[in-house]
Amino acid sequence: MAELRPIHQRSSVTSFLRKIKAHTPDSAQLLGLLALFIFASILIILTGLTVTATILGFIFFMPLILVSSPVWFPVGTVLFVTIAGFLSACSFGAVAVAGLSWTYRYFNGMLPAGSDKVANVRRRIYNTNTYVKHYAMEYGVKIIA
Repeated sequence: MAELRPIHQRSSVTSFLRKIKAHTPDSAQLLGLLALFIFASILIILTGLTVTATILGFIFFMPLILVSSPVWFPVGTVLFVTIAGFLSACSFGAVAVAGLSWTYRYFNGMLPAGSDKVANVRRRIYNTNTYVKHYAMEYGVKIIA
């Protein structure tokens, strides 16, 4: 019986080593992990350099920022309003062109996207109208057509 115990332990050790070997990464995974480590290191270094440059820029340009700050708010406001107005006008124009294009296609029978939904809505409005008309007639309300 003393001889069976080491064999049992040896088989459990070999099965454990087989399980570990089955889960070890292959060379492609190791190369990918190495590339990930290198790129992450480069990005962390660049982040540190960016933060350092930003702090040094604030320290260096702070007197200029403080002296010229009364001009910045009006200029910033004018720029913001101008850019917002331009972008709004462009987007309203694009929406108008798209709407007019859809309407043109719909009325010329080209069946643009969503035209089937318009027909369903038109049918529901008509059905609701007739339902309300009959409901009103049921209660004796005179409907002027």
